[in-house]
Amino acid sequence: MSEEPDSSSNSYIREYWDLVGGVIFALFALYFNHINSAGWATLLSALSIGLLSITVSEIAEILAHRISEPYGSYLLTFSAVTVEIILLFSILLQSSESSNAIETVKGGIISAVLVDMNVLLGLAVFVGGLAFKEQQHNEDTSSTYTTILYVSSLALLVPGILNYTKHGDDVIKSASLAISLVLFLFYIVILIFQTKTHTHFFKSTARSRIFRYKKMIKEHKLEHEEDDENEDEVYYIFDHLSLPLNFLSMFIMIFIIGVMAEVFASKSLPLFTEFGISTGIAGLFIAIISVTPEIFTAIKAAKNDQIQRVINIAMGASTVSILLTVPILMFLGYLVNINLTLDFNPLEVGALIFTIILAWKTTDDGETNYFEGLSHLMLFICYAIIAGFY
Repeated sequence: MSEEPDSSSNSYIREYWDLVGGVIFALFALYFNHINSAGWATLLSALSIGLLSITVSEIAEILAHRISEPYGSYLLTFSAVTVEIILLFSILLQSSESSNAIETVKGGIISAVLVDMNVLLGLAVFVGGLAFKEQQHNEDTSSTYTTILYVSSLALLVPGILNYTKHGDDVIKSASLAISLVLFLFYIVILIFQTKTHTHFFKSTARSRIFRYKKMIKEHKLEHEEDDENEDEVYYIFDHLSLPLNFLSMFIMIFIIGVMAEVFASKSLPLFTEFGISTGIAGLFIAIISVTPEIFTAIKAAKNDQIQRVINIAMGASTVSILLTVPILMFLGYLVNINLTLDFNPLEVGALIFTIILAWKTTDDGETNYFEGLSHLMLFICYAIIAGFY
């Protein structure tokens, strides 16, 4: 009689591959960092950050299911933005040793929004459009977010304009600090708007709930059929931990990510310079590492006809990336006496504004399809090509 494959071990691999892989890659990255092997240390630390970020996002998603929207999406975006801030600050600390560090950080700030709005949103809308032809969301959500992002991107123009009008470094630094403060205050108002006064702007509409309700019934039946066949399902520990323990688990993962970010920052910048990789491409690479978990989550949501959650994640993360990441990095730079200014180059600001305009056009009617997702992916590819030669 032939033996059946060990389904239990396969289930454990499926459930814990990101956590185990992230820890193993972290240990190897520390080893190669110790022996000064820059290439392997950079690659393995990046893989470790990406995998552990997926674990963080999974824990955040478990916590998000226990609280209502938009708080659930907030928790998920904050977990990803925390990784982004850790990565960018680690690179910022290398500014005394690398002349490209500050420009790479600036590229990373803009790239985070471009990846969220074009790769994350584009892929999710494309996949969801193939599965459901058209998906519906609350148009108030996208309208509000695109307005916020448009105003914020215009605010980022101010230091750049002062730079091109030949103002001194002190003026540009003062303007950058002022803009970062304005962005932070703007974020406080938006937080109140989203969580207190206008929460209905960020929740699903009745139309989109109908699609999800039908799918939920179908999935509910399938789950019962699968439960009958697979009674020995793997016990996923984070599903059963309390809120404090899950938060503690997230902090432990983020601490390991912080260590890996330091390894990545110290080894990657010399490599980027050695191989002639532009700061724009370096910024995209960093942004993709930090946004990868959100991309997986958004695609999964789109396949489940939860396009409202996709909009909340993509645009919410973009909003936080500008309104919170910028002030925090400015503040941290001030503490360590690093002169970080917000005079982004024309390509970065132009790509940001074009992305927001495209997002406004593709989401303003409350419906999305695969062609609109493809449009965002095309814009991103064009930007990446230009950034490689800029």
